[in-house]
Formats: sequence, C-alpha cells, structure tokens
Amino acid sequence: MAEAAGVQSPPTGAQAVQRALGLLHCFHDNGPDLSASDLARRTGLSVSTAHRLARTLVGAGFLDQDEQTARYRLGPAVAELGQLSFHQRGLHLAGPELDLLARRTGATADLAIRSGPHAVILVGASVRPDTGLGLRRPLHSTALGKVLLAWPRPGEADAGLPGPLEPFTDRTITEPELLLRELDLVRESGHALNDGESAAGVRTVAVPVLDRSGHARFALAVRSTPERLTDERLPWFLGHARTCASALSVLLLPPDQRAG
Repeated sequence: MAEAAGVQSPPTGAQAVQRALGLLHCFHDNGPDLSASDLARRTGLSVSTAHRLARTLVGAGFLDQDEQTARYRLGPAVAELGQLSFHQRGLHLAGPELDLLARRTGATADLAIRSGPHAVILVGASVRPDTGLGLRRPLHSTALGKVLLAWPRPGEADAGLPGPLEPFTDRTITEPELLLRELDLVRESGHALNDGESAAGVRTVAVPVLDRSGHARFALAVRSTPERLTDERLPWFLGHARTCASALSVLLLPPDQRAG
C-alpha cells in the first residue's frame, strides 16, 4: 500500500521485513541499477522510506550502492545465499541430466520452479552462461507454468490463478475458466503442452518432478519446433522427459520426500 505523501511511518517487525523483501524483488528483471526514487515507485513507499530501507540492506550486504550515482544493485550477500541455495537443493547435479535429455531429443531442456506469477528457469539451456540467470516466464502461457499450476506446492494454491492473463500470441489462454479447464487436462494426462502460446514457432512439453505428497517441486520442459515436436512424436519426447524427471527426483529430493 502506498504511503501518504510526506508521512513517515518507520517500518517495524513483519512490516519491515516485507518492505525490505519488496525492495529486493525490484531487481528481478535484471535491469539497470535503481535509484531510491525507482525503488519507491516500484514498491509504493515514500522515497525517504525506500532510501532508509535500502541503506539498511547495503549495511547488511544485500544491496550495493554506487558511490558516484547513488544507485543500488544487488549485493554480495544475495549472491552468496543464492549459491548456497543452489547447491543445497542439489541443482548443480541437474545440469548433466538435462544435457543428456537435450542430446537424446535434440531439443532444449530446462528445469524451473514457481516464483509468484512466473516460472523461473534454474538449470538448462535457457540459463544465460554470462550471468547464470534463467528466464522468468508467465505461468499461464508456458508448459512449465501449467505444470507448476496443476500440481501447486503448499500455499501456492491459495494464491489462485496469476492475473491478468496477458496474451502473447493469438493462442494464449486468457480466460481463467479456460485455463482451469486446461489444468484439469494437464493433471489427467500427466503433462502440459505449450503450442505456440508464448511465442510463434515454439512447441514445448513439460512434466512435473513430484514429491511424495503430489506437489510439483520442479517442472521439466523439452522445447522444440512444431515440425520436430509433432503429435506423433510427442509420446517419444514424453518418455525421455519422464525418465529425466525420475532421475532428477532422486538427485534433488530427500529419500523420504520422493514420490513412490
């Protein structure tokens, strides 16, 4: 909620944590460094509050501030925690399995998790080698996203459907009722398909990496063209994807959390 102009209400407790996390989320798009005014506009805070929170985050190492421009960027503490999380999740072990899947199918292979209204690719060919950052793709228009919506983790189902459902092509599902119907089909078939819904000339099939409770910890996608990933060859692609998903469940999930 935006603050009244000129009114300073020092954040305390949970509110301070939420505001600080909101500032960090401003850097999701990997854009240029942000000023205090940029942060205030994106979070709905006053400039003084955004500046005060940003300075606190600089002191803790979660943000850096350029001495000449006074603009902010993510700090070393974020990078350190990101690397720790990446290895604690075992995601460094997933790369070889995705490379093998890509070689076997001649397609692009990616692994993603949900972050709000997006599927965030963590490992695979869509991760940029220069930055280590993967694509953030809308849930409703991607096979990865449909999988994550169809088998939500605890708490994610309460968030409901992402909205509004923005059209990216004339095939994008933009009606909530149609998307819910699509998710029923995804659960019934055990896979999701993106047939030119996010970009023309792209066809993707995705399967879940399920835990013992039936939640999708990750979504695994194989992406190619409609000419290669045809209806006739779809079962063949799915077979390889599901084999890879089974291997990833062993690598990424503790034994007591793996699906039977």
